[in-house]
Amino acid sequence: MSAVVVTAVFTPVQGQLEAVLDALRPAIEAVQTESGCELYAIHQHPNGDIVMIEKWSSVEQLDRHGEGPAVAALNAALVGLLESPAEVTRLIPIPVGDPIRGTL
Repeated sequence: MSAVVVTAVFTPVQGQLEAVLDALRPAIEAVQTESGCELYAIHQHPNGDIVMIEKWSSVEQLDRHGEGPAVAALNAALVGLLESPAEVTRLIPIPVGDPIRGTL
Protein backbone atom coordinates (compact mmCIF):
# COMPACT_ATOMS: atom_id res chain seq x y z
CA MET A 1 0.00 0.00 0.00
CA SER A 2 1.18 3.49 -0.77
CA ALA A 3 0.02 6.54 1.17
CA VAL A 4 -1.86 9.27 -0.63
CA VAL A 5 -2.10 12.92 0.36
CA VAL A 6 -5.11 15.02 -0.57
CA THR A 7 -5.75 18.73 -0.50
CA ALA A 8 -9.24 20.19 -0.67
CA VAL A 9 -9.71 23.92 -1.03
CA PHE A 10 -13.02 25.47 0.07
CA THR A 11 -13.83 29.05 -0.94
CA PRO A 12 -16.58 30.38 1.32
CA VAL A 13 -19.24 32.73 0.02
CA GLN A 14 -18.56 36.23 1.38
CA GLY A 15 -19.60 36.32 5.04
CA GLN A 16 -20.00 32.54 5.33
CA LEU A 17 -16.59 31.53 6.73
CA GLU A 18 -17.96 30.56 10.15
CA ALA A 19 -20.80 28.59 8.57
CA VAL A 20 -18.28 26.68 6.43
CA LEU A 21 -16.17 25.95 9.52
CA ASP A 22 -19.29 24.81 11.39
CA ALA A 23 -20.04 22.41 8.52
CA LEU A 24 -16.47 21.08 8.46
CA ARG A 25 -16.01 20.44 12.19
CA PRO A 26 -18.31 17.41 12.61
CA ALA A 27 -17.05 15.90 9.36
CA ILE A 28 -13.45 16.21 10.52
CA GLU A 29 -14.20 14.50 13.82
CA ALA A 30 -16.06 11.68 12.06
CA VAL A 31 -13.43 11.15 9.36
CA GLN A 32 -10.52 11.12 11.80
CA THR A 33 -11.88 7.80 13.12
CA GLU A 34 -12.13 6.17 9.66
CA SER A 35 -9.85 3.28 8.78
CA GLY A 36 -6.79 4.52 6.90
CA CYS A 37 -7.09 8.17 7.94
CA GLU A 38 -3.64 9.31 9.05
CA LEU A 39 -4.24 13.07 8.84
CA TYR A 40 -7.37 15.17 8.31
CA ALA A 41 -6.88 18.82 9.22
CA ILE A 42 -7.94 22.28 8.05
CA HIS A 43 -6.03 25.53 7.77
CA GLN A 44 -7.01 29.03 6.69
CA HIS A 45 -5.25 30.49 3.68
CA PRO A 46 -4.49 34.25 3.89
CA ASN A 47 -7.03 34.83 1.08
CA GLY A 48 -9.83 33.40 3.26
CA ASP A 49 -10.01 29.95 1.67
CA ILE A 50 -10.04 26.89 3.90
CA VAL A 51 -7.47 24.27 2.94
CA MET A 52 -7.97 20.71 4.11
CA ILE A 53 -4.92 18.46 4.16
CA GLU A 54 -5.53 14.72 4.31
CA LYS A 55 -3.30 11.67 4.40
CA TRP A 56 -4.65 8.19 3.77
CA SER A 57 -2.85 4.86 4.11
CA SER A 58 -4.05 3.75 0.67
CA VAL A 59 -6.04 4.86 -2.35
CA GLU A 60 -8.60 2.16 -1.56
CA GLN A 61 -9.24 3.59 1.92
CA LEU A 62 -9.47 7.10 0.48
CA ASP A 63 -11.99 5.88 -2.10
CA ARG A 64 -14.12 4.27 0.64
CA HIS A 65 -13.99 7.54 2.57
CA GLY A 66 -15.16 9.47 -0.49
CA GLU A 67 -18.22 7.23 -0.78
CA GLY A 68 -19.00 7.29 2.95
CA PRO A 69 -21.59 9.01 5.10
CA ALA A 70 -19.27 11.71 6.50
CA VAL A 71 -18.52 13.07 3.03
CA ALA A 72 -22.20 12.90 2.03
CA ALA A 73 -23.20 14.80 5.19
CA LEU A 74 -20.46 17.38 4.62
CA ASN A 75 -21.50 17.95 1.02
CA ALA A 76 -25.09 18.49 2.12
CA ALA A 77 -24.03 20.87 4.91
CA LEU A 78 -21.95 22.98 2.49
CA VAL A 79 -24.77 23.62 -0.01
CA GLY A 80 -25.00 27.37 -0.62
CA LEU A 81 -21.92 28.18 1.47
CA LEU A 82 -19.19 27.92 -1.18
CA GLU A 83 -18.36 30.12 -4.17
CA SER A 84 -17.64 26.99 -6.21
CA PRO A 85 -17.22 23.26 -5.62
CA ALA A 86 -14.27 22.32 -3.44
CA GLU A 87 -11.08 21.82 -5.45
CA VAL A 88 -9.80 18.38 -4.48
CA THR A 89 -6.34 17.18 -5.51
CA ARG A 90 -4.77 13.78 -4.84
CA LEU A 91 -1.01 13.84 -4.38
CA ILE A 92 1.48 10.99 -4.22
CA PRO A 93 4.34 11.64 -1.77
CA ILE A 94 7.88 11.75 -3.15
CA PRO A 95 10.09 11.06 -0.12
CA VAL A 96 13.30 13.09 -0.07
CA GLY A 97 15.94 13.17 2.63
CA ASP A 98 14.92 12.38 6.18
CA PRO A 99 12.17 9.71 6.20
CA ILE A 100 10.23 11.60 8.89
CA ARG A 101 10.63 15.17 7.63
CA GLY A 102 10.64 14.31 3.93
CA THR A 103 6.98 13.25 3.66
CA LEU A 104 3.63 14.01 5.20
